[in-house]
Amino acid sequence: MNSEKVTKRILFIASFILIILISGIVLTLISGAFPVFEKYGFSFIYSDKWDPTEGKEQYGALTYIVGTVITSLLALIICIPFAFSTSLFIGEYYKGTLVAKIIGTLIDLLAGVPSIVYGLWGFYYLRPLLFNLGENTQGYGIFTSSIVLAIMIIPYATSISTEIISLVPNHLKEAAYSLGATRLEVITNVTIPVARSGIIASYILALGRALGETMAVTMLIGNSNLMPKGIFSLGNTMASVIANQFGEASGLKLSSLIAIGLLLFVVTGFINGIGKLIIKKFA
Repeated sequence: MNSEKVTKRILFIASFILIILISGIVLTLISGAFPVFEKYGFSFIYSDKWDPTEGKEQYGALTYIVGTVITSLLALIICIPFAFSTSLFIGEYYKGTLVAKIIGTLIDLLAGVPSIVYGLWGFYYLRPLLFNLGENTQGYGIFTSSIVLAIMIIPYATSISTEIISLVPNHLKEAAYSLGATRLEVITNVTIPVARSGIIASYILALGRALGETMAVTMLIGNSNLMPKGIFSLGNTMASVIANQFGEASGLKLSSLIAIGLLLFVVTGFINGIGKLIIKKFA
């Protein structure tokens, strides 16, 4: 057997094992979530009631879905201007310079910081600055956690965007310069259009990171089981409610938390799917 056949078999086995693992995770989530869907049906998804009182148990995931979507999208909105500007600075204006290398290294270091560290920073330094915002009288809430999430995902989006921008062929830019184009015209008419799909992909990946973030959000969002009334309200996300309540849960409550985990899996897959469609459209 030649080396090519051996390589193909190894790759096939590795891919097959990965498929089995993913299938096992999905089946485990479905089996764990089955009791709550059997009791409430799909009303579990659009119900905002969460009452674990024995004898009056009622569970719904809408509050946490809304909290997750608002927090993540707000973080992405905050992230995009900073990530886009920084990636252009490093990948275009100062490409290959010492300044770009230093900033790029710092961004890579920030991307590797554990989320709990960001959570601690937000708890002890950011939260006190955000007292008395709307209903949030203690500095907790969706807005606070969104700012920390944005700071967390900026390095991811910036790093990927910078790499994509730096890969734009020089001959395209040189051709534009030879026709008399300015630096700004080259960036807006050559660099950004060529790198567009990759830049969008970086934001989709950043959004995926924000959707699944747990500890930093748990420390700052306020962990309220009520539907948020605005970005300054207390709230909860799908990941944070699981982190807070899974350890002591049993019975139908445990099944509800597993169902929320399944929904988070589906929501993440759905958003990634939208991202692929956007990338395919603009590629």
